[in-house]
Amino acid sequence: MHYLPLYTPEQARRHNVRPGMTGLAQVSGRNTLTWEQRLRLDVEYVDGRSARGDAKILKKTIGSVLRREGISGAGVATMAEFTGTQSEKNQ
Repeated sequence: MHYLPLYTPEQARRHNVRPGMTGLAQVSGRNTLTWEQRLRLDVEYVDGRSARGDAKILKKTIGSVLRREGISGAGVATMAEFTGTQSEKNQ
């Protein structure tokens, strides 16, 4: 909840759908992605969600879990804390 005021209006659109077990960002790199990449993928999911897309994400999730992909970001156990999008803060 403490991230809510840090989102840009575009990033906040990720909350237009209910959270699930997995997501596009989780199967596209998970904790190896930057926060901006993760949030962009979340919004991409919101804009293009479909049953077929959900099935693809679920299938990719199984592979990612079995391969243990994207667990840790560079230099951290999981991923760095989100502090907001710098380029958006300055506008």
